[in-house]
Amino acid sequence: MNERPVIFQVQGEEVLGILHPGAEDARRGVLIAVGGPQYRVGSHRQFLLLARHLAAQGIPVFRFDFRGMGDSSGRQRDYEEVHEDMCEAMDTFAQQVPGLREVVIWGLCGAASAGLFYGWRDPRVAGLVLVNPWVRTDEGLARAYLKTYYLQRLLSRDFWASALRGRFNPWVSIRSLAQTAKAALRPRGIQDGSEAASPDLGNGPLPDRMAEGWRRFRGPILLILSGDDLTAAEFRDVASTAPAWEGLLEEPRVTRQELPEANHTFSRREWRDQVAAWTQDWVQNTPGRSST
Repeated sequence: MNERPVIFQVQGEEVLGILHPGAEDARRGVLIAVGGPQYRVGSHRQFLLLARHLAAQGIPVFRFDFRGMGDSSGRQRDYEEVHEDMCEAMDTFAQQVPGLREVVIWGLCGAASAGLFYGWRDPRVAGLVLVNPWVRTDEGLARAYLKTYYLQRLLSRDFWASALRGRFNPWVSIRSLAQTAKAALRPRGIQDGSEAASPDLGNGPLPDRMAEGWRRFRGPILLILSGDDLTAAEFRDVASTAPAWEGLLEEPRVTRQELPEANHTFSRREWRDQVAAWTQDWVQNTPGRSST
């Protein structure tokens, strides 16, 4: 398959990537960024298999470990601290594939957030593939729980049948529901630890800063959401109710795909293959940033 390791430096730390060259005349490639406590292979080998699928179709791919993750040295960093990692990975990708002119950033969860924070800054980024983006806040998570867990549970015949048979105390669930509802009703913007560190995108809550990154990036976006995932549920709620997100998902440059049964990391082969097929089609057939 001609895939090969590539070692590069980020502020004195050694970072490992894997290059999948694709076609010799390819001008657009995919940079797979890794979110959360993962490394370049991905859960269920998803990133590895996605990269091999795309490269087999002629699309060059570069996947790498952020500093402090996998085989890269240094301390672990979150999605708001990887600007230099992304920039050096872009440079390395371009050096390894000299004909490359455009790069699509592909990110799951926190890596999707990192893509929004980075993409608008670099003119080489032709598009973004955002998969179950991370917009976590305390009240956002509480609302997602209310809509995807508690409501279904309270409407379940099995729940009440078990309660009537004395198998558990329903008041425990009801008290938990009340606490979750209280958290969900907190005013937006009151979050524990969610306001940080992107002064160029403002100092507001994480979802607002992500919306600003989305707004500033003027290229095409492919949004992929799972149906059985709290992270995706929270994103749907934020994108449909937060003022900062008003109209963003309805922009013509946005393509939205949903897998109703899939979990957060697409653990079944058919889910993973569908994501790969959507990605391939979008990368090959969507005009880049300069055309939008």
